[in-house]
Amino acid sequence: MKRPIAVVGPTATGKSALAVEIALELGGEVVNADAMQLYRQMDIGTAKVTDAEARGVPHHLLDVLDVTETASVAAYQRHACERMEALLAAGKVPVLAGGSGLYVQAVLDDLRFPGTDPEVRARLDAEAGIVGSELLHGRLAGIDPIAAAAILPTNTRRIVRALEVIEITGEPFSANLPKPGPARYDTVVIGVDRDVAELDARVDLRVERMFEAGLVGEVAMLAARGLRSGKTASRALGYQQVLAAMDTDGDFTAAAAATAQATRRFVRKQRSWFRRDKRIEWFDGGEAHLADRVLSLLAK
Repeated sequence: MKRPIAVVGPTATGKSALAVEIALELGGEVVNADAMQLYRQMDIGTAKVTDAEARGVPHHLLDVLDVTETASVAAYQRHACERMEALLAAGKVPVLAGGSGLYVQAVLDDLRFPGTDPEVRARLDAEAGIVGSELLHGRLAGIDPIAAAAILPTNTRRIVRALEVIEITGEPFSANLPKPGPARYDTVVIGVDRDVAELDARVDLRVERMFEAGLVGEVAMLAARGLRSGKTASRALGYQQVLAAMDTDGDFTAAAAATAQATRRFVRKQRSWFRRDKRIEWFDGGEAHLADRVLSLLAK
């Protein structure tokens, strides 16, 4: 059986292009592992691969949710594993690519996702609306610092979910995330990163180009289709900043600056998450002939 490949790491390191190169060389197809690229028409702000960038390589699990739907790691795990197995059965090399750490781990490891309690969830949601996500994040940090370190203080949905699991199971949320063992399907995990200053500059340039490419118009179009009611999609980087500007002073220059700042913070969270996984073979996304070097490793 052909071994799957995973291409992971922080935002703006060059994962998408590398995944396409690997797929072209090995006869593979790409499986998306970016939570926000699951959403239809969220294209500019998520840097979703274009037809030209895909170069004919099929990409799976893109554009599968409406912005009003809530993304679920458990549902993603089920669909992604089904797709990986179907590709393997067809003699194709699955190339899992993305920077959503928990989504990647849900495919690579046999993660268990506890059930839910609607009453507990509703109570915590209501509390978050009153006291704010940062206060709840502080509570989570006191109970389960490992889980808190992996969740942004602004990510209300994941904070509420962690507290819900702790309450209904009596265990830390992080107890449901097993230590990585051999990756499922014997997947080879490739990490792509860059020098911190270089990556910060790339993030700033990416955000500038997104706004030039029409991110504000994309958000306005999606707002008309219910983006504000989407618990997950409305919190996406860039989208939440543009929505905030639309709802207040209309200062999209400030929204772009806030997006870049938030993305740089997110990059550091991603780096911290992935660096804990010792299965990853790391490469510098800025080095010449990156794809050749990775393919040489994969040929061993």
